[in-house]
Amino acid sequence: MSPVTSAVAATASELQQGIGPGFAVAFTPDKSRVPHMRKITGAHLRLWRVPEATADNVILAVSELVTNGIQHGHGAVGLKVICSDGALRVEVTDGNPRPAQLAEADDDDLSGRGLFLVAVLAHNWGVSPDGHITWCVFHLPAGRP
Repeated sequence: MSPVTSAVAATASELQQGIGPGFAVAFTPDKSRVPHMRKITGAHLRLWRVPEATADNVILAVSELVTNGIQHGHGAVGLKVICSDGALRVEVTDGNPRPAQLAEADDDDLSGRGLFLVAVLAHNWGVSPDGHITWCVFHLPAGRP
């Protein structure tokens, strides 16, 4: 069985509103899905010719946000990546109304640095008002999708 429950490209209405290429997937909350989401994201970023350095940062952010969604979410997890107006937006939906928050990890902690990495790598990041979506935005060089 495929690790992806559903996959769709950007909708026609999104394309009409000036949003460029994108994809969305929903999957069961299993940590084995994280490498699949990295691969799916990497394939799309190559297709969209996103520069390698930016793509590496986006893939790391996807890994961290998806991992958080799996660990702290309630039910299915969703990943959406969309290019629009020189920016690339990553959204992870996890069904948890409690918003993701930056944690302060001690030197010997094995986890707790994911959102810090996202905050450092991305231009901006945040959580939807209902707490269900954690997102980040990366700037793209001129002429990219």
